[in-house]
Amino acid sequence: MAHVVVADAEALLDTELPVLDKGFVRLVDYLGGDSRIVQAARVSYGEGTKTVREDRALIHYLMRHAHTSPFEQVILTFHAKMPIFVARQWVRHRTARLNEISGRYSVMKDEFYVPDAEAIRAQSKLNKQGREVEPQTPEVARRAVELIVRDQGNAYASYEEMLGDDIARELARINLPLSLYTEWYWQIDLHNLFHFIRLRADAHAQHEIRVYAEALAQCARAVAPAAYEAFEEHVLGGARFSAGEMEGLRVMLGGGPCELTGRTRREFFEKLGIEDQAEA
Repeated sequence: MAHVVVADAEALLDTELPVLDKGFVRLVDYLGGDSRIVQAARVSYGEGTKTVREDRALIHYLMRHAHTSPFEQVILTFHAKMPIFVARQWVRHRTARLNEISGRYSVMKDEFYVPDAEAIRAQSKLNKQGREVEPQTPEVARRAVELIVRDQGNAYASYEEMLGDDIARELARINLPLSLYTEWYWQIDLHNLFHFIRLRADAHAQHEIRVYAEALAQCARAVAPAAYEAFEEHVLGGARFSAGEMEGLRVMLGGGPCELTGRTRREFFEKLGIEDQAEA
């Protein structure tokens, strides 16, 4: 099969998609597209005789039934710049290959993530690792931003002072905060990129990594539009139900009350996208 060229992906190559205040995602290269997925699924060579409609139906079938290996035939390579705390969440996805800038070899730039005042929010009372929906008061938010900027400046000034005293870069860097920007090249197949997007573009994910997932999604859609359409239909727009939740659905469809309780009940109604009448 000839090298796959996708017009929308070609137009996006090397274009910086801005993320946060100083970050970006850039599609550097790609291998394959929708046609590579269907050819891999059919284990055949050349263009074949199938129509675009048949190819789209096959891709939806593969996604719907979790036949993942054909999607692994498509590979995307990104250059991304993000705060270190975002990178530490990102790197939990171990199904990719990456090469990150090293503070042992390079002098780190004076570039730190500073959240907007509206992003400063209280600790969530329901989610131990998240924040509330509503912003903090303007006074509290302004003070938080001031503290962040002050500490970033102090830390970088100390870093420069140690470099000026000929302290090794690998030591001078150790007090730099998690808000410092880092960069890497990151290569991943389409199946595992979809998994990343499903988790990190979710409403429950931290805002600062969610916006990166959205930029990656834009690139995935350009490279394999039919596959991304199937991903939206069957994964992002779908839901998985436990055995208990399925029983709850059967009872509700039969006109009975949902007997799930607590957090399980709340998450169940979130999946359904309807209001829990018992709590209304």
